[in-house]
Amino acid sequence: MQQFIAKIAKGPKTSKDLTWEEAKQAMKCLIEGQATPLQVGAFLVAMRMKAESVTELASFVTAARQYVAPLPVPEGLALVDLPTYAGKQDTFHASIGAAVVAAAAGAAVLMHGHEGIPQRPGTAAVLKGLGVPTELTPTQATDELVTKGFAYLDIALYHPPVARFLELRTELGLRNFFHPIARMLNPARASSQVIGLTHPPYFEKTAEALRMLGTRRALVIRGVEGDPELSLASATRVLELRDERIMPLSLQPQDIGLPPASFREMAGFPAEQREKEAELLARIVRNEVRGGPRDWVALNAAMLLYAAGKGPSISFCLPMAQRAIDSGAAARKLADLTRANEPIHA
Repeated sequence: MQQFIAKIAKGPKTSKDLTWEEAKQAMKCLIEGQATPLQVGAFLVAMRMKAESVTELASFVTAARQYVAPLPVPEGLALVDLPTYAGKQDTFHASIGAAVVAAAAGAAVLMHGHEGIPQRPGTAAVLKGLGVPTELTPTQATDELVTKGFAYLDIALYHPPVARFLELRTELGLRNFFHPIARMLNPARASSQVIGLTHPPYFEKTAEALRMLGTRRALVIRGVEGDPELSLASATRVLELRDERIMPLSLQPQDIGLPPASFREMAGFPAEQREKEAELLARIVRNEVRGGPRDWVALNAAMLLYAAGKGPSISFCLPMAQRAIDSGAAARKLADLTRANEPIHA
């Protein structure tokens, strides 16, 4: 690790990026515990100061993937990988309702995340409030995906070393490159990924790294609070990776067929009322809410259906999402997901 730290920590004018092989070796040292705690901290902070290159990010992800087997989902499943690692402070988790609606309309969604930021509750807490299982083993998550079209996978139960490095954010006081790695890990190797982020330097880099990794289709989103969500109240910057081409987009709700709205329609709940978020999402999915909050869920469900290949555009998929809510299919899907998991194998 000394040579890797020396290479990336020489300062803004003399630091150099690691090669593909050097990055793989550095990841091996980290995951296998060959680096001392001091070396780990020095490497993570030095890489944060230098900023990861596209090659480094892609190599880190490739190396991390080699330590765990992908979920054995069948070919032909319209599967979307949906990483949710940012946590929320100001808005509710539209991605949860969107995933349920999209699953009801024929997509399959693997949501994965990690509850590592106390001040920013993640998706797992809300899913628990809905009664959806959040502590599935990889085998159980695969069964849920195949039989029900949705599963949540805690990254700590899939890739414990990655989760350990994510937890260092609390100790170091800043994020590290394991956060973009977790987003790109793609546990089921889905052919389509939807990745949300908030840090501008990672916008183009993430799309380029996904292309280097051979991802067939992806939407990289400057998402709401860093989650993979299109905004209902403003334009959202998106990079679409398809057939090795990266296309920049700017998506307004009006472009997709929804009326203008304000951020008030996307607002979450204060810390002492967090349980109300699950209630809101359940009511939206059960077609008991009209207006902005429902529109926000439908917008993002349409985006997931588009990512799953269910239509040629997000606007084409919007009526599919709305019908899934109106017909009761989304409510039935939520009931199916919250039912006791008797058929799941240990």
